[in-house]
Amino acid sequence: MILKNLRRQIDSIDKKIIELLNMRVKLTSKIAKLKRQKGLALYSPDREREVLKKVTAINNGPLAPSAALAIYREIMSGSLSLEKPLRVAYMGPEATFSHLAALKRFGSQVEYIACEGIPDVFLKVDRDSVDYGVVPIENSIEGAVSHTLDMLVDSDLKICAQVILYVSHNLLANCLISKIKRIYSNPQVFGQCRIWLQENLPTVEKIDVSSTTAAAKIAVKEKNSSCIASSLAGKVYKLKTIAKDIEDSPHNITRFLVIGKNDVGQTGSDKTSLIFSVKDKVGALHNMLLPFKKYRINLTKIESRPSKKKAWDYYFFVDLEGHRDNLRVKKALTELEGMCRFLKILGSYPVGE
Repeated sequence: MILKNLRRQIDSIDKKIIELLNMRVKLTSKIAKLKRQKGLALYSPDREREVLKKVTAINNGPLAPSAALAIYREIMSGSLSLEKPLRVAYMGPEATFSHLAALKRFGSQVEYIACEGIPDVFLKVDRDSVDYGVVPIENSIEGAVSHTLDMLVDSDLKICAQVILYVSHNLLANCLISKIKRIYSNPQVFGQCRIWLQENLPTVEKIDVSSTTAAAKIAVKEKNSSCIASSLAGKVYKLKTIAKDIEDSPHNITRFLVIGKNDVGQTGSDKTSLIFSVKDKVGALHNMLLPFKKYRINLTKIESRPSKKKAWDYYFFVDLEGHRDNLRVKKALTELEGMCRFLKILGSYPVGE
C-alpha cells in the first residue's frame, strides 16, 4: 500500500509537470511571435544564460545541479523546435567532439548538419543554410585551432556563445590490444595521448584522419585496426572500449564557439573576442595593450597568427573580460582602433560554463 501511495503521488506530480511545461511552451511561443515581428533571432544566448543561472540558484536539491541544467537544456531545445526547426552545423561526421559540443549547447530537439570541415560550417551559416555553427577554437593541451582562427579573419559572422567540453579519449577496437597494428585518429587527439601511446603501443602505426568519427568508421571495417575516439563513437559504430581515459592530462578541455549572424546582449558575465594587426614599428604591440591596462580590462587570451597576405605580418587574436557595450571596454576599443592598422570585433557573448 505504501508503494502504491508513493507511486500515485509521483503520477500526480508528473501530471502537474506536463501541464506546467505546456504552459511554459505557450508563453515561449508568444515570445517567439514577438521576436519574429521585430526581426530578432529566436535563439538568445544571453537569455539562455539568465534562465540557467536562475535554475541553478533556486535548485536546493536533492536533484544535482548538472541534472537540473540538462533537463532545462532539453526544455529550451524542445521550445525552439516548435517554432522553427533550428538547424545547427558542426564539423562532422556524427559522434565527433564537435557534435557532442553542439548537443551540449542546443540539446537534442534541433536539426544537426554534419559538415566536412571548419570552412564548410562557416559557409553554411553565411549562406543561411543553417542558423548556427559550432567550431573548435582551442584545446587546453594542444592550443589554438588554426583553421578556425583563419576563418574568423575574413568572415562577417559573429561569435554568439561558447561551449566548454571536457574531453575524454578512449582506445576503441574489435580485437585484443596485442593484435592492434594500426591506430586511426585526428592529429590533435594523437597529440593529447602521447604519453599513454608511448608507454602502451610505442611501435603501432598511427594514421592521421580528419576526425575521430572517421577513425571509428575505418577501425570497424579494418582487421586489427583501432581508433582513439569518444565513448559515443564506440556506441554508434559498435566498437569495444579497449582502454578508457587515455588522454595525458585529466584537465583536457576543448573550447568551442557558436557562430551566427546576430549580436548578443549583455549578461553581466561576458567575454569579447577581437582581432587586430599592429603597425610595423618598435614597441607597437606593447602600445596596443596599454588601453586595456588603462581601463583595467583583463585579457584572458592573446594569440598570434601569420596574416598570409604579407611575409612577417601578424594578426593578434584577443579575448577580454566584458561586453563590447560596457563603457570601459568601449573606451579601450576606441583608443585601440586609433592605434592599429586593422581591428575587428568578433563578438561579445556569455562566458558560459
